[in-house]
Amino acid sequence: MRALIADDEPLLAQHLRTRLARVWPELEIAGMAANGLEALEMIERLKPEVAFLDIRMPGLSGLEVAQRLATPPRAACRVVFVTAYDEFAVQAFEREAVDYLLKPVADDRLALAVERLRRAPAAAQPEDLLQRLQALLPKAAPHLAWVRASVGSEVRLVGVDEVCYFQAADKYTAVFTRDAELLIRTPIKELAEQLDPDRFWQVHRGTLVNLRQVVSARHDALGRVSLRLRDRPEAVAVSRGYAHLFKQM
Repeated sequence: MRALIADDEPLLAQHLRTRLARVWPELEIAGMAANGLEALEMIERLKPEVAFLDIRMPGLSGLEVAQRLATPPRAACRVVFVTAYDEFAVQAFEREAVDYLLKPVADDRLALAVERLRRAPAAAQPEDLLQRLQALLPKAAPHLAWVRASVGSEVRLVGVDEVCYFQAADKYTAVFTRDAELLIRTPIKELAEQLDPDRFWQVHRGTLVNLRQVVSARHDALGRVSLRLRDRPEAVAVSRGYAHLFKQM
């Protein structure tokens, strides 16, 4: 069986490809699309049996791609949505998606989706898909949008979009923005649970990096990895346990 992966975040697309290779080694990844229009063109040209689609993509959303796949001969391509947003689930199943995975996807949950793909017919009954909804979707809490940082005697509200990376610092967590280094009391572990997993990746036991800040990954002769960020001059070290996330960079 052949598959297409469509995600406008290259690191997340590559991460899914690596994990699929682990749980479904015989699957051939026929193509990697960076947006909805490219996904649709590649599906028509490469004719994969499965498409793993992000929901929010430029050009066409994953839902719009799935809608256009609903007519023959495109209907032969089954769809699995892989997204951080649970509010689109009903629309996804109305478009006869085989599964709907919330990021970050656990390996056992991905393996379940693979099993469904292996045994699912090309067109499942919509009512059966909608009945799965309650069982499949956990209730996701809103992602953290702001942090309160101390600046002398004042407290500053910092939008997480401004943050280049977070780093544990004794009893505090350092917040690095383009032009400042601030301190907050929230531990790294709590931040990791509250931040959008599509935006912030843990790259070290004490470091969370904004993926939109990552420009490149440097690999040295000893296998160590460091990241160059768009708005910070210093490199950010990646521990060996997370180095595989940047293997393709």
